[in-house]
Amino acid sequence: LAAQKWLAQHEGILAEPASAAAIAGLFKCRNSNEAAYSFQKIPDGSGIVCTITGHGLKDPDIISQRMKELEPVAATVTDVRRVIGL
Repeated sequence: LAAQKWLAQHEGILAEPASAAAIAGLFKCRNSNEAAYSFQKIPDGSGIVCTITGHGLKDPDIISQRMKELEPVAATVTDVRRVIGL
């Protein structure tokens, strides 16, 4: 679930847990000392593409458990800008 949270916070992607598994695998490689999970074969500066096919709305219970209280926002540009601090 850490990868799912990371995707939402850093990329704005609400992925289901199974789709976030590719990102979780990258985290494991980055944080592991095991040769099988090493990034040694990936040159510095390389781009990595992960396919995320499932959206997080398939699992709303997990999301609602991890969220703070949500503020309803009117569907107007003005209100959305206010909430995100623009």
